[in-house]
Amino acid sequence: MKRTIGTITMLAAVLLLGNGAKAQEEDAPAKKKRTLTISNRGIEIDASDSTAKAKAGKLEDKEDKPGKFRTRFAMLDLGVNMLNDQTIYSDPTVVNYLNVPGSMRNENIFDLKPSKSINVNIYPLMVKFLAVKTHNQRIYLSTGLGFQVYNFRYEQDITYTKHPNGIVPDSIEFKKNKLAVNYLNVPLMLTGKTRLHKKTWLTYGAGITAGYRLSSWNKQVSDERGKTKVHGNFDLSDYNVCLTGEFGFDGILRFYGSYQLTQMYDNGINQRPICIGVRIAGI
Repeated sequence: MKRTIGTITMLAAVLLLGNGAKAQEEDAPAKKKRTLTISNRGIEIDASDSTAKAKAGKLEDKEDKPGKFRTRFAMLDLGVNMLNDQTIYSDPTVVNYLNVPGSMRNENIFDLKPSKSINVNIYPLMVKFLAVKTHNQRIYLSTGLGFQVYNFRYEQDITYTKHPNGIVPDSIEFKKNKLAVNYLNVPLMLTGKTRLHKKTWLTYGAGITAGYRLSSWNKQVSDERGKTKVHGNFDLSDYNVCLTGEFGFDGILRFYGSYQLTQMYDNGINQRPICIGVRIAGI
């Protein structure tokens, strides 16, 4: 009898403890959740308290309501550079900068190897704001911080000089001769997405970027001198402003383009880079 009473008492205690723990769990405040999405559009963290599960590679219909911010990582552009050259080569400032024979003093001195003149834009951090959301439409505002890199591979054997800044012809035949310019870049973009069919979205957008030149260098490779790299400002402007645009299909293939509104040099060389390429992991 005593054993039976003890057993009943023990079972009652276990039930009471279980109910108490359950009550404490129910009374405890719910933890806020954040959603991490990793897909071919990049990595992003939902900054809201939404508990909707992110689906990689898809535009989620369970996305936050308009007015919410989300953080996105690893946006990348990869393309080629061209030059819109509006230089007046008879200008005395240009003549002084280009220490070359008169026959070379024209836009041909800056002829590029298109397939090797590469533009790379890297945005480690982007923040997007969902301004409009309907069943078939999304509109985002986004900004961030990143790097814009121009690589200009020249056909001509020219060399950038310092003290004074200028360009001179060289007797060396270079295997590689490029000018690289690196900017710290802040974009401001307006991006639209329109549903075409179920999970297929047309993506398009436009924006503007502002950059500050962090570094620039002339890199050359030849049999005679080996590999050389000379850093300098070469009369390049410290700031640039570009118009940008994009078009494509979300999560499939997207193209971008940019046109620099400001001159690349602070002297009479009036060149404005044009870039086109593929956008990887966009907003």
